[in-house]
Amino acid sequence: MCVGVPLQVQALDEGGEFAWCADGARREHLDLRLVGTQPPGTWVLGFQGAARRVLDAAEAAQIRSALMALQAALDGRSESIDALFADLTQREPQLPAHLQPQSTGAPH
Repeated sequence: MCVGVPLQVQALDEGGEFAWCADGARREHLDLRLVGTQPPGTWVLGFQGAARRVLDAAEAAQIRSALMALQAALDGRSESIDALFADLTQREPQLPAHLQPQSTGAPH
């Protein structure tokens, strides 16, 4: 399965086009050319050796939680999954804007 993972920039190579990025025990050397040079501490979405997108800390935490939930499900530990999706389980579901009913103003 191919999944992008949030990684935090740790150290830039000379020139700033590549960086060592990490999240816990996971450490990767990522190409930053798609997102530009990023300072240490910045979260990026790493996929197949490249930083694909810059993330804020909250979004990185949500993705990390979702990946932990996926691993828990694969390991057969479903009891903790709801807590890892707190941003989804503690609110009412909403349709995306393009699926919400459109008001047309006055009836025809």
